[in-house]
Amino acid sequence: MGRGRQKAKQRKVARNLKYYTPDTDYAALERELRQQSGASNTEQTQEDSDPYAAYYDDYAEYDPWADKYEDAEDDSKDQKSR
Repeated sequence: MGRGRQKAKQRKVARNLKYYTPDTDYAALERELRQQSGASNTEQTQEDSDPYAAYYDDYAEYDPWADKYEDAEDDSKDQKSR
């Protein structure tokens, strides 16, 4: 046997995969989305609002220096661009 039969079978399988459209089970999709959007959704929105919130307490002692040198950093950028 030659390659023709094998190639024809592969072509048939490829067409079936390309054009096959299974029936969508919308009820199952809705159940899945409801399970995912439960309590984890509220936790995720709180985390997304400020990803660095957990570090604020750790670095609070450096706030005075950050404020002091923030202006100096802005001034040095202005001088470099001139």
